[in-house]
Amino acid sequence: METRERLVESAARLFAANGYAKVSVRDICAAASANVAAVNYHFGGKTGLYEQVLRRAITVMQATTTEAIEAGDGRHPREQLRVYLSIFMRRVFAGRDSWIHQMMMRELADPTPALDLVVDEVLRPRMDYLSRVIAALLDAPVADSRVRLCAVGVQAQCLAVLRSGFSDRLGMIQVDEQTLDDVVDHIARFSLGGIRAVAGA
Repeated sequence: METRERLVESAARLFAANGYAKVSVRDICAAASANVAAVNYHFGGKTGLYEQVLRRAITVMQATTTEAIEAGDGRHPREQLRVYLSIFMRRVFAGRDSWIHQMMMRELADPTPALDLVVDEVLRPRMDYLSRVIAALLDAPVADSRVRLCAVGVQAQCLAVLRSGFSDRLGMIQVDEQTLDDVVDHIARFSLGGIRAVAGA
């Protein structure tokens, strides 16, 4: 593996585990078995390397949104919601890219200037899609405040049960490969029930 790729992979793991501020160039180079000057040579410094790692994460997150949209195409909004939840949860929880969720939680807790890029290129398009699905379920305009509140509520449930210091310490739910489908089904049923209640209010 080339030095540049080793640096990106090592930095991704370290940034995800510790956050941008707590990771030094020396830490990254040691993990990548690279010369300390390599980060400046390849990326112009720590910030440039972080942006490269973030770009990789953004590409993966965009693919998650695209997969959910394409998988739900032509289905009833109820099924679109279930498909969205299933794809999002499985992509975030399982697989080799699970570091991205951890890194995003670090970014939200201690934002860098790069957060605006994540919001514009990933979070806004994702929430726009989820809002369109919910708007169809409510038979309401996307701009309706009820749509926005429901969209935030659905997404918040997903984040609450995924691995984090918050959910781990509570110990109220164990999410793993065996329980993930049940958790997705519960969030879908709970969300649809709530949306029906909002629609009938």
